[in-house]
Amino acid sequence: MSRTARVRAVRLGPRSLAALALTSAVGVVAFCWPFLAPPSSQLSAHAQDAPWLFAGLLVLLVAVVAATISESALGPKAVAMLGVLAATGAALRPIGAGTAGIEPMFFLMVLSGRVLGPGFGFALGSVTMFASALLTGGVGPWLPFQMLSMGWFAMGAGLLPGGTGAPARAEPGRRGRPRGRGELLLLAGYGFLAAFAYGTVMNLAGWPFLSTAASNISFDAGAPVGTNLARFAAYCVATSLGWDLGRAVCTVVLTLALGPTLLRALRRATRRAAFETAVTFDGPAG
Repeated sequence: MSRTARVRAVRLGPRSLAALALTSAVGVVAFCWPFLAPPSSQLSAHAQDAPWLFAGLLVLLVAVVAATISESALGPKAVAMLGVLAATGAALRPIGAGTAGIEPMFFLMVLSGRVLGPGFGFALGSVTMFASALLTGGVGPWLPFQMLSMGWFAMGAGLLPGGTGAPARAEPGRRGRPRGRGELLLLAGYGFLAAFAYGTVMNLAGWPFLSTAASNISFDAGAPVGTNLARFAAYCVATSLGWDLGRAVCTVVLTLALGPTLLRALRRATRRAAFETAVTFDGPAG
């Protein structure tokens, strides 16, 4: 009997890719509608209600995760790893909450997505945010946006150059698969930029809730796109720049400090689990 081990715990098949593309497209509209809807549209007229309507994304997100899991024939080992990593991420999230954006869960999402691939990364990011919301009582209209954003965040790490989830014993000099310090710097750089991107995207989800009477940085449904872009930029600088910087720096520090150990552990666990091992039987020796 011979075995050919493959390493992705969740593979994105046609149905999963279609569902993910649909959800991502709706998600982009849900986040960016203040800049897409003309001032005369009914959506702009109901600016305070629109985020609640878009919260229906939760149904699509669940469908994406379910389609990904069912199509990839996710085995018990991969389910166990998904559960362990999601529980760990959910437990890490409250640590440092309210303290300069120190959120250690982000580096775990980066490393997990890198090793286990974009499909697993998207599922892990979404499930982790859902579990964290249940743990901390943070369930609300913002949850679907958090799930989608974290799914993108972790999935992006799996799409980086060489992000195939290959075991640690892959050929060290193989082209397109950076290892060692180069890989750590790549992941740290991605984590830094993606942490800012996550904060900016989540600002888009909450910004329309701010009353126009509050300040000159709030969303104005009757203003042109250029004016609202300037207001949004000022809103990000005034409300979340410091927090996003803390999150980005924390992600970089933890990735560089703990990355080598965790990457080896994840790759070892992935190799031993052999999520998609194909078992074939050789013919009798002749």
